Amino acid sequence: MSTVLLEQQTVLPPAPNHARDALDKLAAVLTAQQGQGHAALVGPGGDRIELPAEVYEALRQVVAALKGGYAITLAPHTTKLTTQQAADLLNISRPTLVGILERGEIAFEKVGRHRRVMLSDVLEYQQRAKQKRQETLREMTQEAEDLQHVDGFDFTGR
Repeated sequence: MSTVLLEQQTVLPPAPNHARDALDKLAAVLTAQQGQGHAALVGPGGDRIELPAEVYEALRQVVAALKGGYAITLAPHTTKLTTQQAADLLNISRPTLVGILERGEIAFEKVGRHRRVMLSDVLEYQQRAKQKRQETLREMTQEAEDLQHVDGFDFTGR
């Protein structure tokens, strides 16, 4: 039995040929049969094993991305990122990320002069930031609704 090396790996979409046709067929099957029983994988030797729902969903997302022409990167959560990789993941500039790191919002370690961050820490920060934005939006919406009820204030501008 071989062991799988857990490292970051980028997969490019296939060129338009037979592999692309197979990917299109696979995407159609994964989408059409989503939620209908248990998916299974048949190995080259004919061994059949049921796929956990999480693996099936991951496979469906990978196939959809590749079919859309996107490269995908598979990375275990223990992966360490450079500040540029983390900034790219968060869709922010590297200097903005460095500020976030220095404020202690994401843990990091220094390797020589370079900072490294754990992928899992970046993803947790991303989730916290999303929740904070949603809460701020709820508060702003509530304040706007409250202003509508103030006597003499026409929120609609009419």
